[in-house]
Amino acid sequence: MLHYFQELLQALDVGSLLDALLRVAAVLLCLTVHETCHGLAAYLLGDPTAKRMRRLSFNPLRHIDWFGLAMMFFAGFGWAKPVPVDDRYFKKPKLGMALTALAGPVSNLLLAVLMIFLSKLIYLYSPYYVWVDELFSFLLYVAAPLSVGLGLFNLIPIPPLDGSKLFAAFLPDRAYEKLMRYERYGILVLLALSYFGVMSNFISDAIVFVYTFLLNLIY
Repeated sequence: MLHYFQELLQALDVGSLLDALLRVAAVLLCLTVHETCHGLAAYLLGDPTAKRMRRLSFNPLRHIDWFGLAMMFFAGFGWAKPVPVDDRYFKKPKLGMALTALAGPVSNLLLAVLMIFLSKLIYLYSPYYVWVDELFSFLLYVAAPLSVGLGLFNLIPIPPLDGSKLFAAFLPDRAYEKLMRYERYGILVLLALSYFGVMSNFISDAIVFVYTFLLNLIY
């Protein structure tokens, strides 16, 4: 039995397994920050719903939709559990929803800035250790670009992405209500766009542009 176990360990590609685990960790980190900041923005604007439902938390288990997480790996995009927001608490509901939606993508871009900055500190001041080198690579080449990508992707104005709520803030009330009514079908549109590769080049170019800009800004 020990002989078979040793052969199994030798057959495993430990490097690939570690890469996969690091990518999952990056996804969980970026999604958790994104959703928590949605809830925090709503709370600061007067809506306590997310706090009551314990969504103002950096515990990823409070935010992760496991099917949405799987879709991120297999379909190229995914989602977390939507943070509950009650726009009746907002003095200006459309503006409140727009600001709450904007908080997610902005938090991802700020998180990317923070991770690139930390990678620079490691590069400049940290002595070399294997784990330090892994942390440097994780921050700079895995988590930071993923955070940029998540932030930019969510700015697309298709429901239920955050960009749709930003776009909706400029619509007349009747058009706004109609857009929100069909929000649930937006995921089918996103699946179709992903399947046919529509906008993939544009999104990839945008991610590279913003990520390169941040690198040049910080390094």
